[in-house]
Amino acid sequence: MDLLDLADFNLVARHGGFGRAARASGRPKATLSRRVTELEASLGVRLIERGARLLKLTEEGRALYERTSVLLTEIDQTAGDIASGNDRPRGRLRISAPLLFSQMAMGKLAAGFALAYPEVRLEVTTEDRPVDMVEEGYDLAIRVNPDPDETLVGRIVLYDRLLVVAHPALPVPEQGRPAPAIVREAGARERTWAVKTEQGPASISVDPVLRLSSLYMVRDAARLGVGAARLPVSLVARDLEAGKLLSWGELDGPEIAVWVLYPSRRLLSPRVSAFLAYLKQAFPKGTPDELAALMAAD
Repeated sequence: MDLLDLADFNLVARHGGFGRAARASGRPKATLSRRVTELEASLGVRLIERGARLLKLTEEGRALYERTSVLLTEIDQTAGDIASGNDRPRGRLRISAPLLFSQMAMGKLAAGFALAYPEVRLEVTTEDRPVDMVEEGYDLAIRVNPDPDETLVGRIVLYDRLLVVAHPALPVPEQGRPAPAIVREAGARERTWAVKTEQGPASISVDPVLRLSSLYMVRDAARLGVGAARLPVSLVARDLEAGKLLSWGELDGPEIAVWVLYPSRRLLSPRVSAFLAYLKQAFPKGTPDELAALMAAD
C-alpha cells in the first residue's frame, strides 16, 4: 500500500468528493481519482462508490478512513513541527484510567493539564478492563498493579496501602469473634483479614454484612458504622485525621502500585511526555498523602 495513495484517499474522503478535494488541495482531479483507484487495486476492495453527483464511502472505505485519518494528520503535524523547530505539546491525547483513580484524581489532573497545555485535546475514558492500547488508539493507560505485558513499558506514578478502618463507635472484636464487615468483592468468601498493628501481626475475623461495588460506597458505609472495611490510605486519610474513622491496622500484603503505561519509550510525542511530566509534578514522591492532598484541594 502506497502512503501517497492513502493520503489522497483521505483527502477525497475528508472533502466528500474528487472535485472538492482537487479545489481544496490544488491537485488535479484526475490524479486524485487515479491514486484512489490504485489504492483500491492494491487492497483488492472498493473504497468509494462513485455516482454521477454523489460520492459515498463503502463500509471498507469508511473503516480505512476512520483508522488512518488521525495517523496521517499526526504525521503532517509532526513533520510541520520538526520543520519549524516547534515541539510544543499539541493534538489529541487519549488516556484510559480505572474507575477509582478517575473518581479520586483524574478530573483535577485533566483540568490542570488542559489549562497548562491548551493545544492538547485530552480525552479520558474510565474503565477497569484491560485495553489494547494500539488497537484501541490509546496513548497512555493508567492501571493498578497491572499484569506484566512485554508489549508495554511504563513507570509507577504512586504507591498506596490498604488499611482496615471502622467508625470509632465500632469496637475491635475480641479474638475469635467476627466483626461486621463491608466488602467490595461480590464473590469474596474470606472470613479473616491479616493485619499489621503496633503490637504486631493480628488476624481479624469478619462477617460480611454488606457488599458494594464501589470503594466510595464502602467508605461512606464505614463512616456510618455499618462495619469495618479495607480501604486505601489515600481515600480515608482525611477521615482518619478528623476522627471519623479509626484504623485497626494495615492490611498484610503487597503495596498498591499505580502505573502509567505506554506502547513504547522511543519517540514519545511531546504531549505524552508533557503528561508524564505533569503526573510526576503532581506526585513527586508518589505517596498516598499526595493523592489525598489532591483530592482535598479546592
